Amino acid sequence: MEFANKEYFFLLLLLIPYILWYFLKRRRSEPTLKMSDTYAYQNAHRSWRVNLINAPMVLRCVTYILIVFILARPQTHNAWDEKNVEGIDIMLAIDVSTSMLAEDLQPNRMEAAKEVASEFISGRPNDNIGLTIFAGEAFTQCPMTTDHASLLSLLNNVRTDISARGLIQDGTAIGMGLANAVSRLKESKAKSKVVILLTDGSNNMGDISPLTAAQIAKSFGIRVYTIGVGTNKVARYPMPVAGGVQYINIPVEIDTKTLMDIASTTDGNFYRATNTAELKRIYKDIDKLEKTKMSVKSYSKRYEAYQPFALAAFICLLLEILLRMVVLRRLP
Repeated sequence: MEFANKEYFFLLLLLIPYILWYFLKRRRSEPTLKMSDTYAYQNAHRSWRVNLINAPMVLRCVTYILIVFILARPQTHNAWDEKNVEGIDIMLAIDVSTSMLAEDLQPNRMEAAKEVASEFISGRPNDNIGLTIFAGEAFTQCPMTTDHASLLSLLNNVRTDISARGLIQDGTAIGMGLANAVSRLKESKAKSKVVILLTDGSNNMGDISPLTAAQIAKSFGIRVYTIGVGTNKVARYPMPVAGGVQYINIPVEIDTKTLMDIASTTDGNFYRATNTAELKRIYKDIDKLEKTKMSVKSYSKRYEAYQPFALAAFICLLLEILLRMVVLRRLP
């Protein structure tokens, strides 16, 4: 919390003369009675009201302090914040073709990929991370950002049946997916620029070949880590039929050579994930990448936070009035 008008705190200095005046005035105004000896009164019972005699003054001072705090405009500590952190620029390129519905990874390849990618993003809070999705064509789901909450929301909104419903052309355009990710990284000033490309098939669509996209990535100093996901032989696949779903076994056709060539061309690594546990291990390996310093500028709104101070001031004022007018009321 911070205060927009800190100069109002100088008003607190007025409490010093007020407190001095209060005790001097109270000493002069208290009635006195001269006695030769006070021995008879030393064990006299002291009324509880006497212990509260200064309570109204204390409450009055607290009320005044709270009012000064309100005038100083307390605000939540939200503003532009620029700082240097350790991180890298990463683009995730994820295959969303219909074959990603295969259930050799649980619950299926697409959901497993999203779950593991979400954990990876959450574990790298200082990195610029973006998301490209591709099937027969490619587009950017989220540009690079340090706002990982928005990125995770967009990642979770990627439907597993996006290709099956015709929202994106089906197929596997690895070259287009990689090229799209590279286009988001080419202007980056970071020392480490990385694409993590995940697919379960071989390139059969698109105007750019995977190796051409790899050469483009290399020219911009971008390393590509490729992940081939799926079992080694056949995978259980849900085939829609009239009135329901029929499961069939489809062959797993991953072009490991192309993925290895992409990785070697860009000084990256190729990984093979046949189950969710292996996929998590692969992301942990990639998590050990070199880091570089970057400047991060974030913004969040300021909100006025005077309400608790106003409520406390009202309660103190009410208690002071009740004590002075009821409990400690003096009769003439």
